[in-house]
Amino acid sequence: MKYFTILPSADLARYVRFFWVLEHNLADSEPYFHRTMADGCAEMVFHFKGRFDEILKTDQSELSFHAGIHGQSQSFRRFRIDEDFGIFGVYLYPFAVPALFGIPATELSNQMPDLTTFLGQAGTELEERVMLAADHTRRIEIVSEFLRKCIRSHEVHEPAVFSVISSVIRSNGLAKIPDLAAQSFLSTRQFERKFLAFSGFSPKLFSRIIRFHSALNEYGNKEKSLTEIAYECGYYDQSHFIHDFKAFSGDHPKTYFSGNAEGMGYRDV
Repeated sequence: MKYFTILPSADLARYVRFFWVLEHNLADSEPYFHRTMADGCAEMVFHFKGRFDEILKTDQSELSFHAGIHGQSQSFRRFRIDEDFGIFGVYLYPFAVPALFGIPATELSNQMPDLTTFLGQAGTELEERVMLAADHTRRIEIVSEFLRKCIRSHEVHEPAVFSVISSVIRSNGLAKIPDLAAQSFLSTRQFERKFLAFSGFSPKLFSRIIRFHSALNEYGNKEKSLTEIAYECGYYDQSHFIHDFKAFSGDHPKTYFSGNAEGMGYRDV
């Protein structure tokens, strides 16, 4: 399995956190199960090799898209594939959705439309170009060019709100929302309305999801117990930690940190 990330150019860093690639050749025809977690950020996803089936809550499955956008989410999804695969992703800040595509982030929350549904003919053309690209360097060039056009055509810039959302991410969800609201020079109602429109979630839920990700990032740290991870990530007690972890990942933290969790093999790369 191969997984790596690439930073964007300086002019796109305001909206793109990083590009990522996940590739895997299946051994002995064993299916691969992939799991996406709750996430405060959206991402564009291109399956340039292979195509996954999404396993629904009913245990039925349906064919996933070749290319689409995975909105910020508050729950996990499961996928399965029976062939070699390659995925190219563009991990965005949540406010990139309204800023670049001209829609409130709330319209994409917990949604996963294909690119044609989301962007129309422009999405179809972008998908074709990325799929036919010779390598990942070219894929980055194609997507970067597309996003620069979005900036020129649609960019909406809200410095105060963008700064607040970025501060929540940088603080791993531990920033005090009332303090951030005060710093934004907005009334409480204005702040909550703008935060929802540009992040897709309320400040409280967004902070919970970001805090959960700070716990995920402790994967592989053998120096800390689950209790230490929970407290350092801002959870008041173990039960609170377990509750959020199961809600956002579908796994008990013991399972995840054991290294045997479904679809987490890329973290061992």
